[in-house]
Amino acid sequence: MSTRVLGLVRASHPEPAAAVTVVAALLAAGVGHSAAGVAAVALTVLASQLAVGWSNDLIDAERDAAVGRTDKPVTTGEVARPTLARATAVAAVAVPVLALAGGPAAAACATLGLVSALLYNRPLKSTPVSVLPYAVSFGALPAFVVLALPGSPVPPAWLVAAAALLGAGAHFANVLPDLADDARTGVRGLPHRFGPVGSRLAAAGLLLAATVALVLGPPGPPSWTGMSAVAAAVAVPAVGWYAGRATAGRSATAFRAVLVVALIDVVLLVTSGRLV
Repeated sequence: MSTRVLGLVRASHPEPAAAVTVVAALLAAGVGHSAAGVAAVALTVLASQLAVGWSNDLIDAERDAAVGRTDKPVTTGEVARPTLARATAVAAVAVPVLALAGGPAAAACATLGLVSALLYNRPLKSTPVSVLPYAVSFGALPAFVVLALPGSPVPPAWLVAAAALLGAGAHFANVLPDLADDARTGVRGLPHRFGPVGSRLAAAGLLLAATVALVLGPPGPPSWTGMSAVAAAVAVPAVGWYAGRATAGRSATAFRAVLVVALIDVVLLVTSGRLV
């Protein structure tokens, strides 16, 4: 693999990109998509994640260089800014094109999620409403998956609300490792205004609320599996944040803990058989 390609992979934020793509594929399988439908959903979400990740590193290149981020391919010279800009444009254009396989409503929803995430990268990251794009983009994900089914059924409100809550919680957890660097470069989103302790509490509450919505939202009584997921939503972030504190806040463990909770929730949804 060439240095440029490897740099593009690293600049795409591969961990969250892969996790969100897997989440989308599992959701698609859970709501009854065919194999081709699952593939179309996964490709659409992957393109969106690539566009958002590359856009983020492109926009933040000067900030990352200012704080000495050696983990960013743009700052180390592994990938040039023009290359990253072209890759971002191609991936962004691919999203609505791929999403059209599920119909115009699904394509509109996928495009909404992409635009919302791009608006977070600039200019909403440094504003008091920085959490809004996360809520909108995460909420749009299951809505897109359901709308892409034949007949474009209406997505359940509880499913969209749970995903939006999960996205909001992810936002608060995601910025924890970078609060100090962000302060040095003038970024002051909502988590920065809450501070480390407030952000941890906000993330914990939002994640718990998301899991409760997933357990109680579908028709019928909650299962023991669902109740176990609620317990995990409490325990996993607590362990992750404790580990993050042990490394002076520089660890990405808190965000990985959010991804673990998200995957637990998706497994719960897929095995419940009560999505729509």
